[in-house]
Amino acid sequence: MSETTDVVTPTARDGAVPAPPLAPVAERAAPPAVLAAPPADLGLTWRPLTVDDAADLTALVQLVEEADGQPFRTSTEEVVEELSAQWRDLPRDTLVGLDGTGAMRAWAQVDTAPGDTNLVRAFVSGGVHPLWRGRGVGRALVAWLEGRARQVLAASGKDVPARIAAYLEDSAPASARVYEAAGFTPIRYYTEMRRSLRADLPDVPAIDGVRVVPWSPELDDAVRLAHNAAFADHWGSEPRTAEQWRANRAMFAPAWSVVALTDDDEVVGYATSGRYEHDWEVAGYSSGYTELLGVRREWRGRGVAVALLAAVMRAYAADGVEYAELGVDTANPSGAHGLYARLGYEVVHSSTMWSIEL
Repeated sequence: MSETTDVVTPTARDGAVPAPPLAPVAERAAPPAVLAAPPADLGLTWRPLTVDDAADLTALVQLVEEADGQPFRTSTEEVVEELSAQWRDLPRDTLVGLDGTGAMRAWAQVDTAPGDTNLVRAFVSGGVHPLWRGRGVGRALVAWLEGRARQVLAASGKDVPARIAAYLEDSAPASARVYEAAGFTPIRYYTEMRRSLRADLPDVPAIDGVRVVPWSPELDDAVRLAHNAAFADHWGSEPRTAEQWRANRAMFAPAWSVVALTDDDEVVGYATSGRYEHDWEVAGYSSGYTELLGVRREWRGRGVAVALLAAVMRAYAADGVEYAELGVDTANPSGAHGLYARLGYEVVHSSTMWSIEL
């Protein structure tokens, strides 16, 4: 039995029968030897994406978001950043379908997380232009995504549990039906919450031995390590490498981000924020988005999370923003959902992780 299996499965001393050791990930993933593009009779020609496609891809993504009633829009900056990640293999992990005029009508991409240790994951995403739906393009893309994800997992060499995962917005049930038909099942549920900043804001509580300070570049890697520690007991969370941590920061708002430090300058908590101004017109209000909030286990229950949230709320409000927003795993073991509700946050949107577990 592998060391990882010993950690994550019951032992005979627990009164349970130990799980059998995992087969190698390359065997469990059962990757296709050859992965063909979707069939030509769908009316599209296929090629990989490049960073130079960012503007056209953004336009397609936004059309899909509008058609699906999403309360947000993806920006070109976010697409560029996503396609530019150093660990991405765009020629093998992405696909775009072009019509006879060369216009983008569908796309698909597979991503992974280099820091995965106890669970290796392949994240799949994509979409189809609203006018090209109902022709089988979506089904073909999901089949390609699953095949490429299996190849990525097999090539990882990480003989730990594996997952192919898709995050799907609940306001677009047609997407869920396509993934369900391909063998994906819902495994985790998430909600987006918001709180008006026009209402009275909570005070930043005084905590013995802890002070809340602005985020700074000098603290950033210590915040990353604190994040890895704080989320070690969260479902599906894996450590982030320094490279991963610095990625996806196109909308990062340093002035709206704070860190909880002890008297010895140890990072025990943090709240990092994003400023998504391109979403404000669609949403109908301005907002600050709390991207990450975490407190080391040994410091929970002392009001650190409240202090961090109160601090970022006040930072948002000081800039004239109308709402504070954040996302939460509904089964978060820290009780975060209840904490946010007590602070006045209300659910406004939801999404689901669909997966194939290997």
